[in-house]
Amino acid sequence: MKKAQTPTVTTEDPLPGGIAGRLLADQHSLPLSIALHLVPGALIVAVYMLIAEPLVKAIGYPPLLGWAIALCLILIPVLVGLLWLGRKRNGRFSLRGVLHYTDRPVSRGKLVAMVIPLIVWMGVLSFATVSVNKFFFQNFFTWVPFTDKGGTFTAPFDGASHSVVLTTLVICLPLTGISLPFIEELYFRGFLLPRLPQLGRWAPLVNTALFSLYHFWSPWVFVSRVIFFFPGPWLAWKNKDIRVSIGMHVGVTSLTATLGAIACALNLFP
Repeated sequence: MKKAQTPTVTTEDPLPGGIAGRLLADQHSLPLSIALHLVPGALIVAVYMLIAEPLVKAIGYPPLLGWAIALCLILIPVLVGLLWLGRKRNGRFSLRGVLHYTDRPVSRGKLVAMVIPLIVWMGVLSFATVSVNKFFFQNFFTWVPFTDKGGTFTAPFDGASHSVVLTTLVICLPLTGISLPFIEELYFRGFLLPRLPQLGRWAPLVNTALFSLYHFWSPWVFVSRVIFFFPGPWLAWKNKDIRVSIGMHVGVTSLTATLGAIACALNLFP
C-alpha cells in the first residue's frame, strides 16, 4: 500500500504585498536604504525647528530638552512602524520577522567580553575627539541655523540656571540615555543593516556612515562618530547579534547621561 505523502510545511510566513512587502524583503535597494537611514534624521531636525525649539525657548529650557522631544516625536513612530510591519507579517503586533540578528547566537560571557571594551572604546574616543569636533564646527558648520555652539558638553547649557539644567538632565536620562538609543539600534542595526547583503563586508561601514549622517543636528561629529561607533555595528553584523551594538550604544549613552546628572547634582557644573 502506497504511503500518503506529508504536505510540505513552510516555516516562513509569506511576505505581504505593497510597501510592507518591500520593507520586509531580505534586501533593500541602496537608494531605498539610504532614504530609510536619512529621512528620520531630516524629520527630527524639522520637528525640532518647528515645534520643539520654540517650545523649550518659551519655557526657558536648554536645547537638549528640545532635541529629546524631537527625537521622541520621530523615533517612537518609527518603533510603531516596525510593530505595524510585524502585524502585517504575523497578524499581530510583534517584531518577529521584522528585525534580524535577534536569535542571540553569542553566549552571555562572550557578549560581556565584547561589550565592555566597546563601551570603553566609544566612551574614550568620543571624549578624545572633542577637539576634532570643535575644529569641524568652527571651520565648516557655524552657519547651522539650529545651534550656535558645538564641541563641548556644557555649551548647550550656557545661561541656564542650575535647577533648569538638573531638571533637563533628569528628564533626558531615560530618553536620550536609554530608550531612544535602544530604538535607534532596533531600527538601524536590527532592521536596516541586515537588509544590505549586496554590500557584503562593506555593509556595517555603510550603515555606520549613514547612521552618523542621520545625525543632521550635529554634522560636525560625523567623522569622529564613524570612528568611535563603527566597531559596534561591525561586531553585531559579524556575530549576527544585535545585543552587541545595543550594549555599546545604550551602555555609553546611559553612563554619560547618568554621570552628567550626578555631576550637576553635586554642583560640579554649570
